[in-house]
Amino acid sequence: MKILMVLTSHGQLGETGKATGLWLEELAAPYYVFKDAGADITLASPAGGQPPVDPNSEQSNSQTEATRRFRADSAAMQALAHTHKLAEIDREAFDAVFYPGGHGPLWDLAGNEDSRLLIDAVYAAGKPVAAVCHGVAALRDALGPFGLPLVRGKAVTGFSDSEEKAAGLADAVPFLVEDMLKENGGEYSRAADWQAHVVVSGNLITGQNPASSTAAAEAVLQQLRGTAKAV
Repeated sequence: MKILMVLTSHGQLGETGKATGLWLEELAAPYYVFKDAGADITLASPAGGQPPVDPNSEQSNSQTEATRRFRADSAAMQALAHTHKLAEIDREAFDAVFYPGGHGPLWDLAGNEDSRLLIDAVYAAGKPVAAVCHGVAALRDALGPFGLPLVRGKAVTGFSDSEEKAAGLADAVPFLVEDMLKENGGEYSRAADWQAHVVVSGNLITGQNPASSTAAAEAVLQQLRGTAKAV
């Protein structure tokens, strides 16, 4: 079981002068869901090497058992420091792809051609394509059958407009994830702010926020084990 996790390489929060990047929990929680299930995990990013980690995700109040385990795991930290370049990834070599969030993907994964082609290929092969929180931004330009937006007519979720407003960043981001999904024809649903919510639509799996990371990864495993029921 080979799983590719695609991370952001973007570390600047628009014109705010603040740093952003990967939200650590959204990597760490799925990473150990997959690792503990015996999966072979590969980390990739547009630029390769060490992705930026959102400093807010490293504050004490953002730490979880998974983030603490990740930071103490020398093999995991080595993998994070040396992510593969996305352009060099063999799209057919993996059984599933998973996109963690953090605000970075809004800038570099939403419009990345290598990422789009990866999603298109993995989805067309009937393999799980999963994204959580702002990682869902990577689905923006992805295409399904007949060249239509991949999310069109599918049940989806992602970081909600109200969560972005609560975070105080609705005016700083290039687009809002919820609005993008709706504009592309996705059938968007959400839970209350910061509550776990995962939606499965065929082999497309989306999670609303950091709290949804574990359940989204578990949904990927269910599909790989052939036990999932499509919505």
